[in-house]
Order: sequence, then structure tokens, then C-alpha cells
Amino acid sequence: MPAPRPSSRLLLAALALLLGAWLATTGGGTTAGIDRLDRSILLALRAPGDAADPLGPSWLEQAVRDVTALGSVTLLATMTLAVSLYLALAGRPRAALYALLVFAGSGILVQLLKHAFSRARPDIVPHAMQVLGWSFPSGHSLMSTATLLTLGALLGAGRERRALRLYFLGLGATLAFAVGASRVYLGVHWPTDVVAGWLAGGAWAALCWRAGVWLGVEGRSADG
Repeated sequence: MPAPRPSSRLLLAALALLLGAWLATTGGGTTAGIDRLDRSILLALRAPGDAADPLGPSWLEQAVRDVTALGSVTLLATMTLAVSLYLALAGRPRAALYALLVFAGSGILVQLLKHAFSRARPDIVPHAMQVLGWSFPSGHSLMSTATLLTLGALLGAGRERRALRLYFLGLGATLAFAVGASRVYLGVHWPTDVVAGWLAGGAWAALCWRAGVWLGVEGRSADG
């Protein structure tokens, strides 16, 4: 799939950033409607009459914990290093360095935003796993979106078969969506935290991709 034109990417990034800023303003509880929506979604994912019990059988809760781990810094760093090594061995050292920088930058962006908004974690349901730090935006959602979309785009770049390009990019998007949804199911993030993370991660990936095109890091894959 050909990459979107530069103007389209920049427009997408700008819209995502604007929406993310709006959610940051309203998601902190200053707008009653958004606050009620956050609370209603979290409670809807818990067993009736027992806020400590996520919906579904016990194996589902464990499976969701496994999914959420895909968005951890450790696993995202491992995937980034693995793909970067592949890109370097395939004769694309710029792309390898680019992947590392996108990942590192997303981590810095998360910390800046969390400290800027300092939103507390959900307190209306027990957390189904241990968490630390501020809630807004979801670091798992932001970093997995930025990292997995970037890795998917780099792995698909230059491949002649459109199906392969779509597969890599679609896989990254699907995993990032699943990671974000898992954070809400486990009660460790408000839904608006996750939406803001997706938007900010997508904007960061789009802006970095535009810079990558300008720097010539896309290249062609070894079997492209």
C-alpha cells in the first residue's frame, strides 16, 4: 500500500493532536458528560453487583493480562530491537535507527504528557493488575500504537504485494487496539486515557513517518 501523501499524513497528525488535546481537557473530569461515559464503560465491563469481577470467565481475564503485556516497555523494546536488527542486516541501517528513535521518542512523549495532566487512575473499580504512575494518557496505548504502526510500516515498505503491506500495517494496528482495550477491561485506565493514547501515538507515528520519508529511511525490503 503506497504511503499517504505528505499533506495527508500531516493533516492526520494535526487532527489527532487536536482531538488528543480536547480529550486531555475534558477527560480529567471537567466535563460531566465525558466523566459519566468513562465511569459507565468501566462499570459495564464488571459483573453486575461485583465491581471487583471483570466480565467473563477467569481464563479471559488472564488472557487479557497477556494481551496487555504486549504494550509493556519491555516487550515493545524487545520487538523494536528485533526488527531493527533485521533491518540493519537487510541493508537498511537508517530504517533500523529510525525505529529505535520512534520507540524512544514515544516513551519520552508519554512521560511528558502524564506529568502535564497528572490524572489519577480509576478509583471506581479495583485494578485487576498492579499499576504505577499517572493515568492520562495510557502509556501502553500510546507507545504500542506509535511503535507497532512504525514497525509494520517499515516491514511492509518496498514490498511489491499490496496484501503484505496491508498485513504488516494491519497487524500493528490490531495489536495496538487490543492493548488499549485491555487497559480498560482491567480497570487500570479510563477509556478516554486509552483513546488519547491511540490518537497521540498515531500522531507521533505519522509525524515521524513524514520525517522518515524526508530523510530517506523507508528504503526497499530485501525481498521487495
